[in-house]
Amino acid sequence: MIKLKKSSGRLVFFYLFVLFSSAAIAENAAPKNRGITNAWKLPSLILKDLQGQSRNLYDWHGRVIMLNFWATWCRPCQIEIPDFIAYQQRYEEKGLQIIGVGLDKQRPLRNFVRTLGINYPVLQADPEQQFALLKQWGDASGVLPFTVIIASDGQLVFMQQGILDKATFSRIVEPLLD
Repeated sequence: MIKLKKSSGRLVFFYLFVLFSSAAIAENAAPKNRGITNAWKLPSLILKDLQGQSRNLYDWHGRVIMLNFWATWCRPCQIEIPDFIAYQQRYEEKGLQIIGVGLDKQRPLRNFVRTLGINYPVLQADPEQQFALLKQWGDASGVLPFTVIIASDGQLVFMQQGILDKATFSRIVEPLLD
């Protein structure tokens, strides 16, 4: 996990703190965002994709959504993306839609998507609004990667700072797809 805001000593301390407390974070299976438990009751998430077209998260309602906030410079983000590519390929027909929200400039995002062969939509967050966006979705500390699982009915099922591993995917996401 990487804290979005970089600072030397505090970043190292924070990274270690988050690393050792990741089990507690991973168990946040019923996220609350100011009492809101349904993604469709939050302000609309409308961001541009890497082709410059505006996309609305609601376009994917009715699917199980893995909303993943990441950046190209974030090593833990880089580690989990190959698994996400495999999940999208394997579970797309069962209703899974992974959506990446890149907290980076368009050029590095495009290069990264092309190099890794990312097979799911990647949207670009406005650099001026990144912290507000993360906070709105439940990541007030700005730790990346950050993933929110949204059930097909819009319910916020799970959120996690840090790498979403295969065991967590099997435990949280797969049951939503059956």
